[in-house]
Amino acid sequence: MRLVDTLALWLGALRGHGSRSAMLLLAVAIGVLAVVLLTGLGEGARSFLLSEFSLLGRNTLIILPGRNETTGGMPPITGMAPRDLTLQDARAVGRLPHVWRVAPLQAGQVQVSVDNRSREALVLGSTRDFFAIRQLELAHGQALPELDPGQAEAVCVIGARLRRELFGARPALGQWLRAGDRRFRVVGILAERGESFGMDVADMLIIPVASAQALFNREGLLRVFVEVQGPAFMAISRQQILSTLQARHEGKEDVTLISQDSMLAAFGDILGVLNLAVAGIAAIGLLVAGILIMNVTWISVSQRTAEIGLLKTIGATAGQVRLLFLGEALLLALAGALGGVLCAEALLWLARAALHVPLYAPWWARLGSLSLALCCALLFAWLPASRAAAMAPVMALRPAGGLS
Repeated sequence: MRLVDTLALWLGALRGHGSRSAMLLLAVAIGVLAVVLLTGLGEGARSFLLSEFSLLGRNTLIILPGRNETTGGMPPITGMAPRDLTLQDARAVGRLPHVWRVAPLQAGQVQVSVDNRSREALVLGSTRDFFAIRQLELAHGQALPELDPGQAEAVCVIGARLRRELFGARPALGQWLRAGDRRFRVVGILAERGESFGMDVADMLIIPVASAQALFNREGLLRVFVEVQGPAFMAISRQQILSTLQARHEGKEDVTLISQDSMLAAFGDILGVLNLAVAGIAAIGLLVAGILIMNVTWISVSQRTAEIGLLKTIGATAGQVRLLFLGEALLLALAGALGGVLCAEALLWLARAALHVPLYAPWWARLGSLSLALCCALLFAWLPASRAAAMAPVMALRPAGGLS
């Protein structure tokens, strides 16, 4: 049997059972669509989160109060909290040899108002170095002035949305606003950047750290950002920072020091495993489609026994008969898989345009879903196709064999 004849038989069988073919196409397409779409969403979330962490820079360490470890036993019942990080701790870290910038951070929610306009805003207290470490750009004005961390000053930098809501069409630079029970003069306006680590830059109010401590009546720092001189100094700077703070805290190692690389590795591993798990769950749909292919192929074999007998009578071999049914299943699986991939890519494109998030399905998801669809079709159609190939021509041509 020539390849052209075989292809004609495949297409003729698919056209002759249009509803059955459409059902199989839909089942395979949905399975492939689920795999590609869900892995694309997972990979997009992973890329977005990793890009957020990359804003810290590869040379940045973050000091958090409290030791991040599990020691077992009963939790403390005395109400003792971790030792606070202080401005003196930040100064001591800033004097270390390989440290380039240090930015202590205090934060809280405060009611901010201008005349009769008022809203709640996230207030960050830090230093001028915070703008460089967090890569914050200014649309107008300037950053916080160079001050000693312990020096309070009634100046602030505000986000673009906060400026619009408080000042409207009026100019904001040089104007005064009230945050809590204190007044601050606007010296700069941040450029639009969207959310970062759950904080929307457009809604921020940044003031000197000493001013924030007075505003919140809180001495301890939320965290301290440290930028070292280069990647080669990360390890030694980590040890020096831990040793310095341990000496200042009565010999106790009661801080947690994390880096961008460690966060990237941890989140990348977690999200990678979740992405594989989601892809595995979605791939179950392809197995269901494979079972459907097997059932439909069994029905097709029982309905076409006379056709099988005729083909064998005119000289078709068992392999050619098996190829007839396997080819139909593979052709349906390939068409359904390609349709599913195209639909998934179209949905991801729409999501990218609407959400502005890099939602791209990884190459292994596209290739894997196509391969899995073809393998399922081949695996589940093999048994009924082999049954057709094993039929004796005389038995297949009996009237009780079924409809052609």
